[in-house]
Amino acid sequence: MREGSLSAPTRHQLKWQEKDFHDETKVMAEMERVFDLCHGCRRCFNLCDSFPTLFDLIDESATGELDGVDKADYGKVVDGCTLCDLCFMTKCPYVPPHEWNIDFPHLMLRARAVKFKKGQSNKKQDMLGEMDKNGPLGVKLSGLANWATQRSNGLTRSIMQVTHGVHKDATLPQFAKQTCQARAKAETLSINATAPAYGQRKAVIYASCFGEYNDPDIVLDLRKVLAKNGIKVDIVYPECCGMPQLEQGDLERVAAKARALALALKPYVDDGFDIVVPVASCALMLKFEYPLIETHDENVKALSQATFDATEYVCAIADKEGLAEGIKPLEGGVTVHIACHARAQNMGRKAQQLMKLIPDTATTVIERCSGHGGSLGVTKDFFETGMKVGTAVFRAAAKADNAYVVSECPLARDQILQGLERKDQALNGPGRALRHPVQLLARAYGL
Repeated sequence: MREGSLSAPTRHQLKWQEKDFHDETKVMAEMERVFDLCHGCRRCFNLCDSFPTLFDLIDESATGELDGVDKADYGKVVDGCTLCDLCFMTKCPYVPPHEWNIDFPHLMLRARAVKFKKGQSNKKQDMLGEMDKNGPLGVKLSGLANWATQRSNGLTRSIMQVTHGVHKDATLPQFAKQTCQARAKAETLSINATAPAYGQRKAVIYASCFGEYNDPDIVLDLRKVLAKNGIKVDIVYPECCGMPQLEQGDLERVAAKARALALALKPYVDDGFDIVVPVASCALMLKFEYPLIETHDENVKALSQATFDATEYVCAIADKEGLAEGIKPLEGGVTVHIACHARAQNMGRKAQQLMKLIPDTATTVIERCSGHGGSLGVTKDFFETGMKVGTAVFRAAAKADNAYVVSECPLARDQILQGLERKDQALNGPGRALRHPVQLLARAYGL
């Protein structure tokens, strides 16, 4: 037996279609095995709320060991997991190929799948995750929806806290006035034929539900950067990638989304297009989670191999062909947050590398979890916990006091801004409208 983490972690497929996967007795036994090993190690104590919850349960039990913890309380540990994957990617010494074979996030996912199959999922959170139902309606009624969801609207937000379980103080994404695809069709774009990458690449941007319904500027700015670098780009959005359903353990629906999205993008993949994704969580789904859930679909495998995170893709252009000229410094400095789901892609600090392409621009890098955790981060039950988890990030961003704060995860970026507001250090000026590192490159180009 070798010491863990000496080799790259290996992720095994999720055998969710096998009977044993949803066997509650076997899942509880596996949690007991893993929790006991976590108790003896505790390297992960400061990552999220799952581990402090587990260790407090043990330390406050009659025996001071896991056998003193009521198994009914295991659910509290499961609920605290945001599926950020940081314990698996950065902390745990016993991940596969170590024989102890610990994949904590996927074990928590399995426990949630058991709850979902029993009809015990969080129904209010389920509704929040229905992006392709909520998004079109939110865009159509954006004026009313944005008025109702702003934090200053005490009446509607108090009602939402009761009816939808959304914490009244949590920042919610605003809805766009037009979808990303509608705006893309209305905008004309010229391709820079003098760029080094001209004629070398073909790309299509998968907009993601956030880019389609909430912040199209992230997608459109990415398209401008790629066009500036000689790449003709289409924008597509067949449907949501299913990350909200993954969080709830609805693996059958995620598998269906994987098949549908892979089929929709198949013509591009077959024609040699690169699939570029501007939201780190969605890129993680297409690249890594889909092939572990829908293991035998050749379209899913091909999509995984053709997918690139947006920062990863722009850095690849810079490394291989070289970027087009014309990048100017940004005044006021940049704080760049390395998103958890960017780290989980095992591609390195591409957001930091991207910022180095902008000359004479002071950059502060923060590589810790913001605490948002997807749809968990806005819920009444988790919001304050998430803000506590993100305290170190907020403190670092406040100390840097830069004009721009960006992240590969737009929800994490909004969480950081809310953390800064709690420190009476609200971000104002032009930087407030920009969420993603690629948008800063667009501004540096003057786009």
